[in-house]
Amino acid sequence: MNVLTNLAFLEGDAGLRGKIFGLDLQIIFDAVILALAVFFLFFLLSYFVFNPAREFLAKRQERIASDLAVAADEKREAMEFKAEYDARLREADAEVDRILSEGKRKAKRRESEIIDAANAEASRIMERTEREIEMEKSKVKDDMKKEMVAVATEMAGRFVSESMSASRQEQLVDDVLKEIGESTWREQ
Repeated sequence: MNVLTNLAFLEGDAGLRGKIFGLDLQIIFDAVILALAVFFLFFLLSYFVFNPAREFLAKRQERIASDLAVAADEKREAMEFKAEYDARLREADAEVDRILSEGKRKAKRRESEIIDAANAEASRIMERTEREIEMEKSKVKDDMKKEMVAVATEMAGRFVSESMSASRQEQLVDDVLKEIGESTWREQ
């Protein structure tokens, strides 16, 4: 129905003439009943829906606040653990440095001990070698002396076995020297 039909309907009704909206007692009663129903519905919704929602939101806010407090405490504890870890790490680094420096000191001391021992051993070897050389020299000298005695004995035996003249004796000495070798006598 459109507006003009409603106006025509209202004009035909003699009881509605002179009223702006056409309010009568039934409409007012219906409006009051409707207002009471809306108020009752609002009260029921408030009791069954809004209050639980408010309680849920309040509990959620409390839980979030407690979670934030727990997170802040855990962060503080983590920072304390981190500080303690860093301190222990610095101590461990200092300990490593101390152990390394002590190890280097021991290694240098051991190195000097090894070098000293090697030098001492080299000195002993050199002394022993020198003694052996001296002993070999003495042995060679003794052998030369024995050879010289043998040569002298042989020469004397030849001189004695032959009655010789002086020129013959000199030639025999020269022959013996050639046999032995002049270098043997020069080393002496």
